[in-house]
Amino acid sequence: MQKHPDFEFELQRLDYTKHYMQRLLEESMRDVQSSQDEIRHAMADLDYLDSSLSYINILTNTRFFEMARTQKEGLEAIQQKPYFARIHFQTEGEKDEFLYIGKTSVFHQETQEPIIVDWRSPVANVYYDGRLGDLTYKVRDEEISGHLFSKRQYKIEEGELLDVLDIDLTTNDELLQDALAGKADVRLTEIVSTIQAEQNEIIRANLKQPIIVQGAAGSGKTTIALHRISYFLYTMGTDFPSEKLMILAPSKLFMEYIGDVLPELGVGRICQTTFAEYVLDATGLKLKLADPNKKLELLTAADSVNEDQLFIARMKGTLRYREIMQRYVEKLEQETAALFEDVYIEKYRIMRASRLKKLFLEDFNYMPLEKRIERIKLIMQSEVNRKRKQLYKILSDKYEEALDKALYGIRDDEKRRARITRVMDERDERLPSIEKEGKKTVSSYMKRFKKFNIKSLYRDWLTNPQLHIELACHWSESERDAFFAAHASELWETEDLAALYYLHAKLKGVADEWKMRVVFIDEVQDYSEFQLAALQDGLETDMFTMVGDLAQGIHSYRALKSWEPVQEMFPRATYTTLQKSYRTTIEIMQLANKVLAQMDEDLPLVEPVVRHGREPEFYEMPRLNASDVNEIYKSILGRGHRSIALICKTRKEAAAIHKQLEKSGMPVQLLGENSDINGNCLLIVPSHLSKGLEFDAVIIAAFDEPFRDHPIDRKLLYVAMTRPMHELHLLSDTLAPLIKIAGEK
Repeated sequence: MQKHPDFEFELQRLDYTKHYMQRLLEESMRDVQSSQDEIRHAMADLDYLDSSLSYINILTNTRFFEMARTQKEGLEAIQQKPYFARIHFQTEGEKDEFLYIGKTSVFHQETQEPIIVDWRSPVANVYYDGRLGDLTYKVRDEEISGHLFSKRQYKIEEGELLDVLDIDLTTNDELLQDALAGKADVRLTEIVSTIQAEQNEIIRANLKQPIIVQGAAGSGKTTIALHRISYFLYTMGTDFPSEKLMILAPSKLFMEYIGDVLPELGVGRICQTTFAEYVLDATGLKLKLADPNKKLELLTAADSVNEDQLFIARMKGTLRYREIMQRYVEKLEQETAALFEDVYIEKYRIMRASRLKKLFLEDFNYMPLEKRIERIKLIMQSEVNRKRKQLYKILSDKYEEALDKALYGIRDDEKRRARITRVMDERDERLPSIEKEGKKTVSSYMKRFKKFNIKSLYRDWLTNPQLHIELACHWSESERDAFFAAHASELWETEDLAALYYLHAKLKGVADEWKMRVVFIDEVQDYSEFQLAALQDGLETDMFTMVGDLAQGIHSYRALKSWEPVQEMFPRATYTTLQKSYRTTIEIMQLANKVLAQMDEDLPLVEPVVRHGREPEFYEMPRLNASDVNEIYKSILGRGHRSIALICKTRKEAAAIHKQLEKSGMPVQLLGENSDINGNCLLIVPSHLSKGLEFDAVIIAAFDEPFRDHPIDRKLLYVAMTRPMHELHLLSDTLAPLIKIAGEK
């Protein structure tokens, strides 16, 4: 293969960059060690010096240590691949320059010239979006004009330069094709070098506005969410500490899958969790949740679905259910307001009940109920202290006046002595009594306000007919009967979490620790309207990045069926669609599109990026044959693929197949919600857990649990079929109905 004319020049440039980075890395390591030693010495000084200087020394060196450690970690992360692209660019009115683009910035210490430019910087946007020629880009809302002479990409592996490529548009570039032809287990961490123009537009979209993305399978939704987090922290990190950003993932398995990506993108202490875990952590509730996937599997296994179950699951996710919870909060608010009475010390009124009610119902109505009570308690304490002192002084003066009158106004010695004694006795008893009563007036008064028990309150709603008549009078008798029957025994389900979180937010308030300011949600199509509204209510922000695909909405029986409600909920949000798939080959996507075309949702077919591969292969098996599966597995490995998954519709079939294949001696791993993925095994995955994951090759097995011609089954099959990058193999007994439909030529 003929080398690029500038190959030798670029080789020298790479060597220079690596050597300079090594120098910086050695300095950073010395700085880390030095600051650690300084902290140690300052800590030792504290043993015998009560000196503020020692504290200042510790704080200064701790900050220095953090800076040095951050630089060291950043340099170590890019050592093997310092940059992936270069632009030859001239800003208007300035000299032209060559800018090398990588995952983080590196500057020359003396000249401050950029050796590597961070991909998130404004000028790097020219690489992702700009065609050659005159163009503009934005820096803090200011438009900068310039001229792009050329764009260049580099293949660098293990610190070695393999190739140099000159390009015009990134949409059809060789680096992208190489990434798509590569391995699933490395592609996610290297995606920054192949971000496409339409993905880049979403990543860099207005960071102060919410965004909704309907993205086809393989369109890079997860990539966009992760890179938008990285871009967000790079651009607004001083205003938004990473601890206040949260990514809600569909499962713990998915979090394990993306675990290496955020550190690669320079993202540190961000909250990564699932919706269920977040709600339980934020509320402090101890609940044992029923497995939501059991209901999903029941719905896909049964010939006829339980309409009552579906009604309840759907209802709990609606905004109508939120209205019921809102009425419940209003009822509790009125009951609490009714507890306010006038505040007295002795017979003297200190505060009127009407004023306290106004504070509670009007002045502080923007606060959760318990927070209102806390605020009113502080006001009451201040008022009682002030008026107690006034009352003490008034009474003291009154007794002094009475003593004076007795002393100078009564001539009879005996009467005068008796009067003085009586006044003094009354004064000496009453004044301390007022002092004592005044000190405990507030605490005694506040005992009437009990803390809300969210779990008990919600359980009361689930089981109390009187509450239903008050709060859900529009329900029919049959709906009410079905609701009570379903909650006769205590069972906590995912659908209850939105209501529990909402009640907690409105009655108690979300603690600062869990008051996230910016939220990124992957697989948002599996959220209900109430879940999204509850998050919005509790966090008091609309700064959400929401990415999903209605075609993969396997929980649509209780979750979103369209984006319209989300757009109404987030009126400031921009809505974008991505229909290109960068994951699967044309051959696999054409087959998956046949299943997509049968769905109830009116969704356009997915456009695969121009990349051909093997035709999907069908195997008619009356039952699973371990030796046949082993043969297919070995043939896939023989073609150089590494991450291979066998996907079944249900966990039950996945467990049975895992047992059979393990018994035959095959290296297999059954993936569960909390699994650490073993890349050296054939991964056995239930279809619902495979969502969001990506593999080199996939084997779909449908025997005892076939994919039926049913809305949820269609989505589960579509999810399974769109997981592989290169190969798809389908095994079934006389072909399961949906696989047969998909396989028709």
